Amino acid sequence: MKKLLWLLSIMALFTLLAACGADSEGTNAEDAEDKETVNIEHELGETEVPVNPENVVVFDYGILDTLDHLDVNVAGVSKTSLPDYLSHYDSEEYENIGSLKEPDFEKIAEINPDVIIISARQASLYDQLSEIAPTVHLGVDTTRYMDSFKENMSKVGEIFGKKEEIDDTMTEIEDSIASLNEKTSDMEKEGLIILANDDKISAYGPNSRFGLIHDVFGVPASDEGIEASTHGMNVSPEYVMEQDPDLLYVVDRTAVVGGETSAKQIVENELTKNTKAYQNDQIYYLDPDYWYLSGGGLISVSEMIKEIEASIEQSEAE
Repeated sequence: MKKLLWLLSIMALFTLLAACGADSEGTNAEDAEDKETVNIEHELGETEVPVNPENVVVFDYGILDTLDHLDVNVAGVSKTSLPDYLSHYDSEEYENIGSLKEPDFEKIAEINPDVIIISARQASLYDQLSEIAPTVHLGVDTTRYMDSFKENMSKVGEIFGKKEEIDDTMTEIEDSIASLNEKTSDMEKEGLIILANDDKISAYGPNSRFGLIHDVFGVPASDEGIEASTHGMNVSPEYVMEQDPDLLYVVDRTAVVGGETSAKQIVENELTKNTKAYQNDQIYYLDPDYWYLSGGGLISVSEMIKEIEASIEQSEAE
């Protein structure tokens, strides 16, 4: 009798364990099926992305600064050109996913990301990256900067469940732009934007890579005829002297890519010394971390507004 009772007890135990296992598998299956997703339309197509993804790979530094502002955990970033204000991502806590133009596909696959966020520099690799994980293009369209920026932030809010936080920060940004526009609405002085790259300079006008200075912030352009492009129009010091801008905005690419010639050496030569900008101390060296490496992020756009506002205030004080 004791033996029979012992066998019955063992059978009951196995039955209970099997039932628990089945319930656990059923729960896991239901969890997988119930995982919420959102369909994101972007420049390169439509991508279904899990809401609140855990493993996030980011190439675009503007999006990275946004996720940093929102306290979103990131698994992998490109560490080759990190802006100084995002240098804390250059640690063992974050995987290095390769350069901006040459991703480390093997490393990205090892991370097993839930989503990969890219921009223009990785656009040609979209299909390859999409084979690894859902990939979303969130680069800023500079021909419609603020609309594009707002759309990207809205998509980030959908993906990461941060709509309220983004709305609050966007309200602050829009208020700052409105305040800046009040200062530039009656502005008679004209500005010129140039990029310094070793011994070369290129100019940017409205609807260009840095054109929001004119299009959004309201600084009148000294040359409305510059063709809109990502790389700008190659110009000479003679061109800058002929334009004779009241304000000269300089983005120093050399400072962030390891060149040998400083922007000041290129820009402040004997020809440009004849311009009103030089003579009135109105040459502004913009922070290339925000303007060249990132841009299009909650942090970078806020800082860009501050830099231009400071220049206008200084210009008005002259």
